[in-house]
Amino acid sequence: MAFSLSSSITLSFTPSTPKQHFLSTHFAFRFSRARSQDNARPLQFKVQCKSSKDFLVKDQSPWSKIPTWLDLPAFINGKAKVESLIAVILIMAQITSPLPLGGWESWSILPANAVLYSPETKLPRTGELALRRAIPANTNMKAIQASLEDISYLLRIPQRKPYGTMEAVDGKDSILASIPADLREKGSTIYASLIDGKGGLQELLKYIKDQDPDKVSVGLASSLDTVAELELLQAPGLSFLLPEQYLNYPRLTGRAIVELTIEKGDGSSFTPESGGEPRKTATIQVVLDGYSAPLTTGNFAKLVTDGAYDGTKLSCINQAIISESGTDKNGYSAPLEIMPSGQFEPLYKTTLSVQDGELPVLPLSVYGAVAMAHSEASEEYSSPFQFFFYLYDKRNAGLGGISFDEGQFSVFGYTTSGREILPQIRTGDVIRSAKLVEGQDRLVLPNES
Repeated sequence: MAFSLSSSITLSFTPSTPKQHFLSTHFAFRFSRARSQDNARPLQFKVQCKSSKDFLVKDQSPWSKIPTWLDLPAFINGKAKVESLIAVILIMAQITSPLPLGGWESWSILPANAVLYSPETKLPRTGELALRRAIPANTNMKAIQASLEDISYLLRIPQRKPYGTMEAVDGKDSILASIPADLREKGSTIYASLIDGKGGLQELLKYIKDQDPDKVSVGLASSLDTVAELELLQAPGLSFLLPEQYLNYPRLTGRAIVELTIEKGDGSSFTPESGGEPRKTATIQVVLDGYSAPLTTGNFAKLVTDGAYDGTKLSCINQAIISESGTDKNGYSAPLEIMPSGQFEPLYKTTLSVQDGELPVLPLSVYGAVAMAHSEASEEYSSPFQFFFYLYDKRNAGLGGISFDEGQFSVFGYTTSGREILPQIRTGDVIRSAKLVEGQDRLVLPNES
């Protein structure tokens, strides 16, 4: 059978043994580039398949390690195993469904082409997901998070429900040890909730056994929220040192929440998404991520606490809602600040090249992303005041659903509450007030450094 990867690439899959159900055996794949005498002809990739106890492809795809089949009833009823359960890994098992082919190290395809053409591009599509992935937490917690997100991803694929194999990963001691001592008791409570609490992993296992996709989806969301709580406890500050030349800038050493109250400029009202009375004002909450953009969030948070955005007018242009330029309200002209995926610290004064496979930890290609505009003096710096909400629309994006402006701006947070208000904002509407409602203790000002 053939799996279409793009208009110019075809992957041919030929089993060397009779077709078998994926749950009853494992397969090993070897990818080799077929020679083509004519450069204009489509490239083809031959795949050889053989029965094996171990999955041999060494990549980072969900298929890179498939554990042996687990006896679900025995697993669920085993008290000791449930107590040590941290992660649930589900691998879809229908050979007739399209394979999610990740890990381009195994292909003879340039990383850029894989990013731009693959429908499986794993760019976060919600602010919550992007923020969760940006937390610099313990590697065990990140493995748990990745496993649960893989399940969630597979649930979205038509005719593919991940009722396959599962694996338990024990990491309680390592997880709690990476939490500061004064927060460890709280971490232990959250850990217990992750295992046995309402919406915890034990409930999730039951829903999986019942093969109920709706309940599995709800259980996954609950478990991922709890995982994020634990990860935030593991990350009390920045995981890297700022360059010395930027130590005199305001900086945010973690997460913060800003609440913006928007007022209609023409006297009309905002319409609630689900019932309720029309309102003259509406509230939007933005989570700032200092882990990935400490200077940008620090400057923005300081401007908010100074009241600089109170009374600021908004304008709608292209796919963005942008604030007016500052005059006497200007803050610090922070350098362009972007953390690439897979890196541990941001890059400064430089953009990312999506064509070369570079993607940011905080992508712009998310509806409600918040970023700073460029400085009028130099695109190596962000504006000291002007920011915008990005209204991502896949119809106006490039290949792979990636914004044409991806990697060009300092994205520093996401709208997590009030997203339904964004499309109702019009040019002339006003930010009546902006308040830092959480994270004041993480804002470090220059005279406090």
